[in-house]
Amino acid sequence: MNHSSAVPPTPRGPGPTRREFVAAAAAAPVARRPNILFLMPDQLRAHALGCEGNEDVQTPNIDRLASQGVRLRRTFANTPVCCPARAGLLTGQYAHRNGMVANDLRLREDSVSLARILRGAGYRTGFVGKWHLDGGPRMPGFVPPGERRQGFEFWAANECNHSHFNNTYFRDTPEPLRLGKFEAEGWADLGVEFLRAARTDTRPFYLTIQWGPPHDPYKAPPEYSRRYDTLKLKMRPNWRPAPGAPGPREISEYYGMVTALDDQVGRLMRTLDDLGLAGNTIVLFSSDHGDMLGSQGLRLKRKPWEESIRVPGVLRWPGTVKAGAVSDLFFTHVDFAPTLLGMSGLAPHRDMQGADLSRQITGGGRGPASAFFQIFGPYQGDGTESAWRGVRTPTHMYARFAGKPWVLYDLQNDPFEQRNLAGERSAASLEKEMETRLREWMERTGDDWRFDWTALVEDGGRLYRSQTFYTVAEYLRWARGHPEAGR
Repeated sequence: MNHSSAVPPTPRGPGPTRREFVAAAAAAPVARRPNILFLMPDQLRAHALGCEGNEDVQTPNIDRLASQGVRLRRTFANTPVCCPARAGLLTGQYAHRNGMVANDLRLREDSVSLARILRGAGYRTGFVGKWHLDGGPRMPGFVPPGERRQGFEFWAANECNHSHFNNTYFRDTPEPLRLGKFEAEGWADLGVEFLRAARTDTRPFYLTIQWGPPHDPYKAPPEYSRRYDTLKLKMRPNWRPAPGAPGPREISEYYGMVTALDDQVGRLMRTLDDLGLAGNTIVLFSSDHGDMLGSQGLRLKRKPWEESIRVPGVLRWPGTVKAGAVSDLFFTHVDFAPTLLGMSGLAPHRDMQGADLSRQITGGGRGPASAFFQIFGPYQGDGTESAWRGVRTPTHMYARFAGKPWVLYDLQNDPFEQRNLAGERSAASLEKEMETRLREWMERTGDDWRFDWTALVEDGGRLYRSQTFYTVAEYLRWARGHPEAGR
């Protein structure tokens, strides 16, 4: 390992330069720019797909999608929890920059937005599913037309509601509409509606469908639950029973929800085929974060372990991305927006912090040498002890609290992260190198430990049950005058 920059410059190789790539794409008429379909289930870890080597779960459609495009094996959530992850995907900024450092804050209306940029460039933009960027009370979940929708034109969504079998959504009025079926199918219905409008609206489109499943509660429709036998599931080597941690029963239901989603991915791909849109549509499949599911004896997210930070990364672009390719390129949430803009022939916004990796994905070349992670405070609900920062290289993972190192793993010799090397004398040099990388990332991105908090602001729904806040500091000032808010 060396002390080179965390994001080395991309050397010029064969093929067009980045400037030439963008210039050629930008010169194309708006109608010929690629469509974009971004599919994002909630809380889907990368390890829960057949194409990632999981022999238990049934995901033939997602596996087929991977075989038709590139599987990005190092796709990561920079801040592995719902709202910060979603904000990073939309803005191309780290959480401390876009302000979404905690669940259930409101994303500022003037935020840089992938959807707003694409709409301004002539795209028809659509959002379907779970929004979770508006802050305030989650229910009923209406987000009115205007700047709070961050550039989305078509809208069929709610703020946040994990009633997977009994969900509602909104269009442009506060009249709730019943989804009427399990979320996987219901949200896909609305996505198909948007896609079919391409018959009469010839603008290129950007559609994202953001499902609630397989987020807990872990319960799949019966026809999918029956596909999995809890006694035959193979637990990951780092899984161990612990109070509150999911076991084989919960994991079988989680897999059932994943398979239900997979069926809808297949349906959406058939819709693109039927409409003649597949050839000019970029399809990106990923998630906001993973789920520990009992690995390390832990539950849910916000953790530095692979099951929490690593998410699916599948991208299909016929004729441009090589079918069946597998890439070890680091591709993190902050890179999604600038990369999709690059693929569309549009320059990333100057305030985006992520990298445009369109050339690396379509033609190869070097990308980031590591990935950077942030969590800004504790959450008793999933056992997150404190704020932490982390860095992952191809071979090692390191995370620390403000006051001390936390975990250090040799991923080549210990891929399931079962031996923590932090503090071991034999790993002192390695720990120092990883600490240097982490400090470089914090300096480069403008991160600082002073952005953290220690109060239990996310537990008990404190940030959303009373009113809307843009920052944790704003909530804490309000809470001092409302002592009942801390109960």
